[in-house]
Amino acid sequence: MKRLQRLRRTDHLRNMLSETSFSVDQLIQPLFTVEGISKNEIIPGLLNNERMTIESTLKQVESDLKAGVRQFLLFVVPKEKCLSNFNHHFAETAVRAIKERFPNDLTLWVDTCLCSLTTTGHCCVSDENGTPKLDETLKALSELSLCFVNAGADGVSPSDMNDGRVSAMRSVLDEAGHSLVPIMSYSTKFASSFYGPFRLAADSAPQYGNRKHYQLDVRNRSDAIGSSIRCAEEGADLLMVKPGMTSIDLIAPITEKTSLPVGAYQVSGEYAGMALLAKEGLLNFHAGLLESWHVFRRAGARFIITYGARNANEIGLK
Repeated sequence: MKRLQRLRRTDHLRNMLSETSFSVDQLIQPLFTVEGISKNEIIPGLLNNERMTIESTLKQVESDLKAGVRQFLLFVVPKEKCLSNFNHHFAETAVRAIKERFPNDLTLWVDTCLCSLTTTGHCCVSDENGTPKLDETLKALSELSLCFVNAGADGVSPSDMNDGRVSAMRSVLDEAGHSLVPIMSYSTKFASSFYGPFRLAADSAPQYGNRKHYQLDVRNRSDAIGSSIRCAEEGADLLMVKPGMTSIDLIAPITEKTSLPVGAYQVSGEYAGMALLAKEGLLNFHAGLLESWHVFRRAGARFIITYGARNANEIGLK
């Protein structure tokens, strides 16, 4: 019952999860808010997206709201990084600024991961030798989720793929009186080659090795479906496949196995590929973007995270 209450909590959330319509309400716009910069910075490949200060983020959100966007996924990029004992002051400030300026106009999801916080660029707490420490990681992720919610976030979105993180976050949020705050889990996330522009935007490239020991192998279908099932059992309210287009075959079976809303993340490499094709005169960018969204919806995606949500009205999706 609590899960149904979380999914029906606001008009914005109900519209996002509508099964019988497709509009800008089903699109989620990422935002990159960065500490220590004085002006916006271009993100290579991510047309119409920039690394922003808190103040310019507020201006961008205001513009996006006028364009019909109501769902946002915030990535907070602090200036200082460390191995553990993270300082969340900037994150709290960014979330609170958005929700105080726009208290009822939007749903603010916050990406909940450690890769932008750690000196290693990995999504976990590690010791000095680079060995992951799972218990410390789950504690840090849970504290981060509580920080976001206390600052006003409408929902948290764990993207790290460490075992047990949804259960840990759900427990901490429930104990703190936030049992109606939903969790949108990156439940099926592959170790992919399509994340390059994002890692520049979030300053989160791993400083050694890769993330294949905690993200999914693209060759393994059963692991991918099983990962989403585990997130559902741990208390996730919404599930997600990432990258979206290369995981499109998994949306229907995950929906069937879990009975939860499943979305798709049109990742930075997928979006940038279309932008670069358009730059060379090889693709009508707006037409290609709209076509890709229709394909996600045809495959059963209830929501789509896309860097082009703010262009939806302009290209014909109302």
